[in-house]
Amino acid sequence: MAKNYIRFDWAIKKLLRNKANFKVLEGLIESLLNKKMTIKNILESEGNKQEEEDKSNRVDLLCEDEAGDIFLFEIQTESETAFHQRMLYGTSKIITEYISSGQGYDMVRKVYSINIIYFQFGNSKDYVFHGKTEFRGLHDNSEILEATPFQKKKFSIENVSDIYPEYYIIKANDFDRWSVNSLDQWIYVLSNSEIPDNATAPGLKEAREVLDYDKLSAEEKASYYRHIKNNLVSRDNIDTAHEEGRAEGRAEGREEGRAEGREEGRMEERLRNVKIMKEKGYPINEIAEISGLSISDIETI
Repeated sequence: MAKNYIRFDWAIKKLLRNKANFKVLEGLIESLLNKKMTIKNILESEGNKQEEEDKSNRVDLLCEDEAGDIFLFEIQTESETAFHQRMLYGTSKIITEYISSGQGYDMVRKVYSINIIYFQFGNSKDYVFHGKTEFRGLHDNSEILEATPFQKKKFSIENVSDIYPEYYIIKANDFDRWSVNSLDQWIYVLSNSEIPDNATAPGLKEAREVLDYDKLSAEEKASYYRHIKNNLVSRDNIDTAHEEGRAEGRAEGREEGRAEGREEGRMEERLRNVKIMKEKGYPINEIAEISGLSISDIETI
């Protein structure tokens, strides 16, 4: 019987903060950056606190490797217009938090911002994007500003861009292509909460144990159910808000037919979610609470 694996966005908030489970995140980073690394510890910052006045979403995970570089993980499940600005705000905030008063600018830390999103983002076909800062000639665009020999030695860099934050965006929504490529395997797992038997990417061996639903405590299972429920409710609220906005200004008669179609679409999505939860072994009463359907209806699905 196939294992039931929990969603990565919940695990990163709960289980992956445990030092014993760092191998999972190390494998994801290795697959993304194509270099081995070891997480030294989990860092605490203002970004990890849920403060109403903070304009950025809570940083899900902030790690430091043995070289002192910082890895900022953020999981985003809902679309946001100012998403790029939020990424910039997050890295800027971390840089200022981790330089002590009176320290020189040479103490500024290298930051990697890794953003895993579960919504349609931008007009693009690719599913992984990398951004970094380069200085190019204004008159000769092919010329890139190089670091001086002294800078290379002092800061252990090869290029000026090595000093600045780097951004990765992983579009994990609806990714269903399995591959021998380590990064593609990871994105498949992020998207589907499944780990095929032939998975070979770094960290996925450890993930089989860490993300095993059956190994959660009763308290962890209850927390996980709440997470799933909140995601479904939030998604339904967003869909409803979008539909209400599109409905403004339309003729009532024409809109009635479209509203029926949208309601059918919402119900189909709800039924798909119920099927997934049944396949993963969720208790019927929990499925009923999350989906809003009756137990008898769920048993017939």
